[in-house]
Amino acid sequence: MTDPSHPTASATSQAPAWLQHPDLAVARLGGTVLWANDDFFAEKENLLKPEAPVWREHEYTDRGKWMDGWESRRRRTPGHDSCIVRLGLPGVLRGVVVDTAFFRGNFPEHCSLEACAVDGSPSLDELQGAATEWVEVLTKSALRGDSRNLFTLDSPYRFTHLRFHIYPDGGVARLRVHGEVVPDWPAILATAAASNGEIDLVAVEHGGRWLAASDMFFSAPQNLLMPGRGVRMDDGWETKRRRGPGFDWVVLRLGIAGTVRRVEVDTAHFKGNYPDTCSLEVCAAPADASDADWKDWQWRETLPRTKLGADTQHVFDAVEAPAATHARINIHPDGGVSRLRLWGVPSAEGRRTEGLRRLNALLPRQAKAAFLDCCGSPAWARAMNERRPFASPGELFAAADTLWQAAGRDEWLLAFKAHPEIGERKAEHAQSSTAGSWSVAEQSGVRDAATTTRDALAAANRAYRERFGHIYIVCASGKSAEEMLALCEARLANPRERELEVAAEEQRKITHLRLEKLLAL
Repeated sequence: MTDPSHPTASATSQAPAWLQHPDLAVARLGGTVLWANDDFFAEKENLLKPEAPVWREHEYTDRGKWMDGWESRRRRTPGHDSCIVRLGLPGVLRGVVVDTAFFRGNFPEHCSLEACAVDGSPSLDELQGAATEWVEVLTKSALRGDSRNLFTLDSPYRFTHLRFHIYPDGGVARLRVHGEVVPDWPAILATAAASNGEIDLVAVEHGGRWLAASDMFFSAPQNLLMPGRGVRMDDGWETKRRRGPGFDWVVLRLGIAGTVRRVEVDTAHFKGNYPDTCSLEVCAAPADASDADWKDWQWRETLPRTKLGADTQHVFDAVEAPAATHARINIHPDGGVSRLRLWGVPSAEGRRTEGLRRLNALLPRQAKAAFLDCCGSPAWARAMNERRPFASPGELFAAADTLWQAAGRDEWLLAFKAHPEIGERKAEHAQSSTAGSWSVAEQSGVRDAATTTRDALAAANRAYRERFGHIYIVCASGKSAEEMLALCEARLANPRERELEVAAEEQRKITHLRLEKLLAL
């Protein structure tokens, strides 16, 4: 299949590129307004409705004019109004649309936005408590009435909840929060492992998104990747009628790199306007490539041109495809497709890439805690946090080594104290539950050792501490109790300074293994 030559129909030149990212807050993806201090005139839930706001000229409620949005009463005291939103999909925020459609004499003068990252289902008390770190992502900004107010956001962090402030009161029709999905991959992959290990590699909830399309006259390509089956004909991707040669297509970025095994092309609700045939191509983009370079990549046909039917869920099994980062669906000559599913298995490289992306997107306090789990030197963890984002796993490990070497003696000794002695469970410095479980797993070789071996290890630990003034530290992963005992006894003969260097090298090895665990999904 040759590369399409038709111009890309992505966002217009006047519109910011971030509008092409999915709306992370929309109700159809699970977004919810958890709380508002006031929604007297119009309910807070309207903020996240997927439909465009509407106006009903003569409709009133017992509280006033019916409005399609969130509207608070007129404030007669100091302060301002606000609400808390749980994003349907966690992610990095790229832009927000504060739509004041039909609010003319009752729109807020200003708005601002804060965000936090708390996975799971935190209570309102937790979200509003002192322990939750809220980050301002949009400073107090002026609004226009009856307008789509667009604000570009510049924060690298992954968020799960928003706090939306309006000053001092008034009404907002819709809040659209566009960004890059950063999924909870450990939970997703654990669920997949319980079945056949496959996931939809291109689903929006897994981070899939469209990059370019030949045409989207009637509806947007983003609909292809939405959850569930399409509910109407406009809940899909539909192109205008083609009057010349060629065909229509969409280029897609997979949420996680992997191997496609099964393809679903659903033409639900498309009856007189479904494509006659379709085909699918995939490619593995170069590591340093920009998405804008997709025409230059090596595309491989995975699903040959295949006949389609009207209003039908087509399933193509036993697809043979190489590991890929991107896909391109082609429809001949034009028409509409409701959903595209690319079922497959994430690759090892894809898992590491997404693990690094999640690490880069952690809030500073979260990242520092994660790095401290890997190495108990506060200075090293702080420096690693400041080095983010890392462009590749190789860059991450190189920085870890450089900063560890530069940390010096005092920080090395602090790091040693974050480990329990071999054969023990409790470290001198408190460990997080994650670091504690890693220590137990790393020392598993001691668990079933004979009593005499364990006693000998305890004696060797005491002798080591008396001689060198710090615990015996060894990269214990994969070593038996007997091996660790022999190494300890041999190292007792080292000069003090030499042994400190040996111990620091063992800590470096442990740090590498734990960083790998951070990247592993």
